[in-house]
Amino acid sequence: MNWTLFFVFVVVLGLLPVVWPDPYVLSVMGSAGIMIIAAISLNLLLGYTGQLSLGHAAFFGIGAYTSALMSLGFSVDLGFGLTWQVDAKPVWIAFLTAIVVTGFFGWLVGKLAFKVRGAYFVVITISFAQVMRMISLNWTDLTEGPMGLISIPALTLWVPGEGVISLTSKAAIYWLVLAIGILAYLLVAMLVNSRQGRAMIALRENETLATSVGIPVTYFLALATIISAAIAGAAGGLYSHTVRIIDPDVFLFIYTVTMVIMVIAGGKGTLGGPVIGGLIFGLMPELLRGVVGPEVQWVIYGVTMIAILLFLPRGLVPAFYDFIAWLRKPGAEQPRKSKSSLVQGANS
Repeated sequence: MNWTLFFVFVVVLGLLPVVWPDPYVLSVMGSAGIMIIAAISLNLLLGYTGQLSLGHAAFFGIGAYTSALMSLGFSVDLGFGLTWQVDAKPVWIAFLTAIVVTGFFGWLVGKLAFKVRGAYFVVITISFAQVMRMISLNWTDLTEGPMGLISIPALTLWVPGEGVISLTSKAAIYWLVLAIGILAYLLVAMLVNSRQGRAMIALRENETLATSVGIPVTYFLALATIISAAIAGAAGGLYSHTVRIIDPDVFLFIYTVTMVIMVIAGGKGTLGGPVIGGLIFGLMPELLRGVVGPEVQWVIYGVTMIAILLFLPRGLVPAFYDFIAWLRKPGAEQPRKSKSSLVQGANS
């Protein structure tokens, strides 16, 4: 990872509310940032283990609902005279609970789905998302059904001299999303550069060869799913405490599609891919708003994605690094690691 480029990028993003304090711009950037965090989580599964999860919105929605319910409190009749009651918890406790709960669901899906993998994994993740959406629609005692949950408290921060304040301003929400996005990025960077990360990449490149040298397939795939789900749950928790109203639409398939587009266009299997893809496809609808009609917006959106896939099939970030390498050594090809070397690195 290029730390200088990373530091400059973070400083530029961190100074945005200072040099451009427009509430609308900060709101759009905050919303795009939440989807980028979700895309970072999907990239861990899709880019580094090669497993396509088309139900990733389920983890996003579970995180949103768990954090909202824990911060609001709830009481549910379980039948047989039993009642499950939880008093309202502090928002950060609710947020951390959402991460743990989504991590558990990631483990559960991983244990079930990785016994089959491939197309079966895709089907199971889609089915899981649909089941979660039906539960959120029909378990009205808990989720309020289509009406959704409202008046969700904002996240808070202790400030010296001012005490605990609610993070409700656009600038505060933007910085909060940026901070959690940086944590998610660094967590994935540390993981993929560790022995566990090399094992995941080895499984993606050649599962048979990786298994033959003793890499436990199910363990590392389940580990990736747990961490990926937990990060997606954090994105969902952020969404619920910043928008402060959620409904079953957080489980919609379009959210998963958006994450996949961000990862593929930016460059799956690269750390910067979901960030660059997220900035482009997260901000494009807002940049085109008022310039062209809604129908034309989606046409431009689709044409841009198709053009990237046709001319830059590995994504924008790998294409950028290829271009830099071409500038330094015109005509020279970058050396690429062989599959066997990846497996040896993972097994070391």
